[in-house]
Amino acid sequence: MRECSCLIWYIPPPSNRAAVARAAKSDLEPDPEAPVRLPVLTGEIAAQRIEGVSGVGAQRGKVLREAGIETLADLLLRLPRRYLDRSHIVPIEAAPIGEEVTLLVRVLRPGQAPRFRRGRQPPREVVVEDESGTLRCVWFRGGHYHNFEAGDLLALSGRLETYKNQRQVSHPEYEFITTTDDDSGARGDLLHTGGIIPLYASSADLQERGLRSRGFRRLVRAALSLVEGGIAAAVDESIAAGQDLPSLEAALKDVHFPPSRDRAEDGRRRLALEELHHLQREMDRRRQRRLSQAGASIAPSKQLVPRLIERLDFELTAAQTRVVEQISSDLQQSHPMRRLLHGDVGSGKTLVALCAALQAIEAGYQVAVMAPTEILADQHFQTWQSLLSPMGLSPALLKGGQRAAVRRELLTGMQTGALCLVVGTHALLQEDVGFSRLGLVIVDEQHRFGVEQREQLIRKSDAVHTLVMTATPIPRSLALSMYGDLEVSVLDELPPGRLPVRTALRSPDRRDRILAFVAEQISEGRQGYLVYPTIEESQASDLLSAEAAFEELSSGALARYRLGLLHGRLSTEEKRSVMSRFAAGELDVLVATTVIEVGVDVANATVMVIEHAERFGLAQLHQLRGRVGRGAEAAYCILVAYPTDTEGQLWRERLDALCATDDGFELARTDLRLRGPGEFLGTRQAGLPELQIADLVRDEDLLEVARAAAVGSDR
Repeated sequence: MRECSCLIWYIPPPSNRAAVARAAKSDLEPDPEAPVRLPVLTGEIAAQRIEGVSGVGAQRGKVLREAGIETLADLLLRLPRRYLDRSHIVPIEAAPIGEEVTLLVRVLRPGQAPRFRRGRQPPREVVVEDESGTLRCVWFRGGHYHNFEAGDLLALSGRLETYKNQRQVSHPEYEFITTTDDDSGARGDLLHTGGIIPLYASSADLQERGLRSRGFRRLVRAALSLVEGGIAAAVDESIAAGQDLPSLEAALKDVHFPPSRDRAEDGRRRLALEELHHLQREMDRRRQRRLSQAGASIAPSKQLVPRLIERLDFELTAAQTRVVEQISSDLQQSHPMRRLLHGDVGSGKTLVALCAALQAIEAGYQVAVMAPTEILADQHFQTWQSLLSPMGLSPALLKGGQRAAVRRELLTGMQTGALCLVVGTHALLQEDVGFSRLGLVIVDEQHRFGVEQREQLIRKSDAVHTLVMTATPIPRSLALSMYGDLEVSVLDELPPGRLPVRTALRSPDRRDRILAFVAEQISEGRQGYLVYPTIEESQASDLLSAEAAFEELSSGALARYRLGLLHGRLSTEEKRSVMSRFAAGELDVLVATTVIEVGVDVANATVMVIEHAERFGLAQLHQLRGRVGRGAEAAYCILVAYPTDTEGQLWRERLDALCATDDGFELARTDLRLRGPGEFLGTRQAGLPELQIADLVRDEDLLEVARAAAVGSDR
């Protein structure tokens, strides 16, 4: 195989640059909408105005500022989007046609081609040579051309082609050279050829004003000449060396003008380590600020929690016991608890939260539980009511659409303290909702709420303890970066006896067999779900809809069975009626949209079919699958995919991952890798420091190092 003289390789952009604008922020930083820019480079030199760089005058400085480049640090942190490897130099006669080549040549005949007809600018042509042969270089209108002289030594890079049986390169990159050391490969001070060349992603404004990669390289090299000895490293260089990374100053040079591909990546990782160190210091600062605040100390439960655990017909898992103790210890402290509880579907977060609520209630405090949907709020209310009623406790349910008299009674009970436990939706955030002695706020599926929404609930009383929960397992790298100012508890163990849900990917041509399997499960006394991506059919889309499927199945393949339809456009009463009938076994199959993603717990449901599975995210698919397999019987999830030519292959990787494992933490790591933290978290939330360089997938190992260094440096 012929060796190509020029390799092009991409540096994948950090997947998390947009994430920080979407990620959850600290409860102690309630306001700013704009993300905080982390100071990756610090010191007087880094803060120097961009006009201090050679080649930047008033006009160019204005252009750079419009593109967000105001300081030396801003310029140096505009990392290359990719590199061209022009380090392998070949003779003219050995250069492969159709590939980009790098040549060392001498100008043989400067000049230009015959003039075109009037009004058209002719191409400019130069003939160059080396010991193996000659080559024609052509610059058409708009090409960057110099008035060459015979004998000029050049380094040329461009794509080799043939024209009228002659070798030719159009619009080559070129540089004048003064030395040709054939043994070592040194070619003088080359910037655009003869090595590994950075290509920068210029904004449209910069390109319109003529500042493309060639000009940007000159500015970066001029900037690098200013930083020697003037950049302050936050991470001790011995720590970086322990990770086989260069010094910060060397990293800046290597990431822009690397002698090798490995050196470029090492340089980027050294900058990422610096950035992650600043992030962890900021997270630790917020955490220390919270710890310095005064909060109500809630004594451990001696009656209610032991009575609850006694009444259960199962034992808590070791993970549940550990987390209950962690939360109990937090509540006893004299500062407000801020703890994130995450775990896999079915790991028992609700019971852990109930233990925390009972500890607060026994100490005379009120507890508010906020859920993002009415279905989930209803589910919590019913579950907690069944567990607490035998103990003489009754939770209240507050949500939209309740009768005025019912609402007034609830608000009065909350304000007087007569109601100790209130489960609700966004209705808890309304201004007329108040508490007598609110001690604990529990936010379920916290990523579905904005930061300000959580703050509204917390601010309804002073020094409130807060427990936020999610059934989407969060990879450790994401937890440390996005929630580094919170305490984190993980439920990494499922109750014993829980069988894994058998998951399979099928094509639409097997739909009849799939429905026959669903009918077989129902005939055995089980129940099932059929999930669709849309509520109703649309002329603009070929997606199957829940309403159309309900009509088809009711008179077709599942006509013998009792079907229910559930989606977000139904009224509250209609949704409650359908769910109640399904939970009571009065319906055999629930045809639904993703409204059942959370808050649906029917142990008798053993089969789920997800139509157009390629349209759903991995975390959402795992959540949906978690609606089956909640009993002792074997359970099944069948994914039906209808990919188009425009779908790409990510859908296949997602679905294959889901079929391969039911480990939510493993799936979360895969999801983070495929989508990046911004899409993984799903909602846009403000206030978290912005990452420019570090990648939470590629740099997970550095995050641990940065955390240890940052926390240690602040003690």
